[in-house]
Amino acid sequence: MNTATNALAPSKTALPQRPLRRLAASCFAVFAIVATAAMPLPVYARSAPESFADLADEVTGAVVNISASTTVETRNRTLPQLPPGTPFEDLFEEFFNRRGQGGNGENSPSRPRSSNSLGSGFVIDPSGIVVTNNHVIGDANDISVIFPDGTRLKAEIVGKDSKVDLAVLKVKTDKPLKAVKFGDSDSIRPGDWVMAIGNPFGLGGSVTAGIVSARGRNIESGPYDNYIQTDASINKGNSGGPLFNMNGEVIGINTAILSPTGGSVGIGFAVPASTAVPIIDQLRQFGETRRGWLGVRIQNVDDATAEALSLGTARGALIAGIDEKGPAKPAGLEVGDVIVRFDGKEVKDSRDLPRIVASSPVGKAVDVAIVRKGQEMTRQVTLGRLEDTEKQASLQQPSTEPPTATRQALGLNMSGMTDELRRRFSLKDDLKGVVITRVDPNSSASDKRIQAGEVIVEVNQEPVANPADVTKKIDDLKAQGRKSALLLVANAQGEVRFVALSIE
Repeated sequence: MNTATNALAPSKTALPQRPLRRLAASCFAVFAIVATAAMPLPVYARSAPESFADLADEVTGAVVNISASTTVETRNRTLPQLPPGTPFEDLFEEFFNRRGQGGNGENSPSRPRSSNSLGSGFVIDPSGIVVTNNHVIGDANDISVIFPDGTRLKAEIVGKDSKVDLAVLKVKTDKPLKAVKFGDSDSIRPGDWVMAIGNPFGLGGSVTAGIVSARGRNIESGPYDNYIQTDASINKGNSGGPLFNMNGEVIGINTAILSPTGGSVGIGFAVPASTAVPIIDQLRQFGETRRGWLGVRIQNVDDATAEALSLGTARGALIAGIDEKGPAKPAGLEVGDVIVRFDGKEVKDSRDLPRIVASSPVGKAVDVAIVRKGQEMTRQVTLGRLEDTEKQASLQQPSTEPPTATRQALGLNMSGMTDELRRRFSLKDDLKGVVITRVDPNSSASDKRIQAGEVIVEVNQEPVANPADVTKKIDDLKAQGRKSALLLVANAQGEVRFVALSIE
């Protein structure tokens, strides 16, 4: 500041006017730079380190290679007929023998063949607890954990979960092992630095770094997809390895890649620690997962459905069915309710609910916030236990969920229920409502996959018994200025779903 002030002070020696203006402008620029530099800068996330070496040194000792072998019985196959004395005879014999295909014919006895896989893992308990992916070990009957110093220990399976692709192993050791801790994966943001360590292509101990590219990715690999996406290089063999934050905490378990070549193209996926930790705890405690069960069938809420239900914006999970023996029924949940919060956690769309419910303890009493006919209310549900059979389907969004409407007409021919229609469409005996006999192929109803033979059970959550009921309710909605009608439609077996059709 003093320099700028002195430069602008009067001088005994006269200066030409033009150079003076230039000097003043230059000094003003200096002042502006100094003043700007003195202003506090905004605080951003941690910048890229000059090196990841210190972090890698700190955690590499806990990252292991996983070798899994599965022995299967295979029937010997006949070698191709080759000309006597061909120079390739030995080559072909070796080629087929290596694959268990050598032998004396189709009826020759079976012989064992070993299938091997390599992956990664990491130690989470010094006593010898190792975490990896379920697909790394599969149905292996011989699993070895290989440590960075070359030590190789046999491992036994503590428990595994195919739904989230996790497995917990145990090795026996006479000394404490180097272990790493899980961190808070919910606090990471796209753009944060991460580091992956694993066994790509069997090379072992490979360190790669990148950033979090996205959170909450659904790659259609299972019912609880909620992946962290990263551009840290992940390749075949990295499966089961850790994804670290800059504090050396595991915030993800590397599981999958998206690649047309089979190698890294900068799109890798990791199971978040927030999803993995409860499952790992259950596997360690029980040897299996014990997921919460609500006993509802749900579907997503699109804009038209949200308008019909007076939700304001599309959100939550719409209950399309209630299991008669499930926890939801005695708690007072009903078909047509929209679950917007579960145990204090917001349900943004139907994909959130199965994951939140499954991670909740069996037997826990939870508050479920629902919207029913435009009014928000709370019901308390005591969760049951989800079985990996028919109950699993009750948490999933139906695969036949209709797409968004593209036309502006209902396009439905309807009839009252008759014995002839019941026989014609093989309708369930106790199914009641209005039968759809034809669907205009150019209508929004067709776009939403409504089919002839389905039955309209409700319109805007009120039962209908004949076509006049349907048309009257639609006219009432138009008079109210509503843009869509919410239909509860049942198939021949009585399974229902909600469909919102534009009435404009």
